[in-house]
Amino acid sequence: MIVTSKELYEKYKNFSNQKSKIQREIENGNLIRLNRGIYEDNKNVEGYLLSGALESPSYLSFEYALSKYNLIPERVKVYTSATSLKKHNKTIQNYFGTYTYTDVPVNVWRLGIKIIKEGEYSYLMATPEKALCDVLYKKRQVTSIIQLKTLLFDDLRIDEEVFNNLDLKSIIENCDLYKRKNLYFLKKYLIKEVKKNG
Repeated sequence: MIVTSKELYEKYKNFSNQKSKIQREIENGNLIRLNRGIYEDNKNVEGYLLSGALESPSYLSFEYALSKYNLIPERVKVYTSATSLKKHNKTIQNYFGTYTYTDVPVNVWRLGIKIIKEGEYSYLMATPEKALCDVLYKKRQVTSIIQLKTLLFDDLRIDEEVFNNLDLKSIIENCDLYKRKNLYFLKKYLIKEVKKNG
């Protein structure tokens, strides 16, 4: 379970030196430091369950989410998250893994996020459509639909079958909000695909 310094000081309030008590618990392996003022007491918990607690607000997205949704073939070991904090790029490393946090536009923040609960843990994660848009927002900018397709299916190695089963209309609706050429060309490409497939 995730615990904060404040909660631990309250838990150990009967000890003469709460700080020393917390340090002993860390040394004995009963507490694992996640980030400043945040700890975990279960060393077997899956790292992705902790991502939202390390940096808030944030949600799992980008390559980690694409991998979870089988949109890309690689198994992504870094927990990649999006944050609404402007010009924010941060990496946190701890016992459970490497966590990266990258900003996305504030006006797309609430779109395409779902709350997932697993036992006593809960976290936010992008839908596959949102994760794809987030990735394209951060990638080098293309100048044509041909370049976009190369980026999608050659560079990122997006699975075309999984891609074609996404909610393409919802992606089209949200592309303009990112204000990036990659999303502009994605919208143009998807409009053509939707029309072609009826």
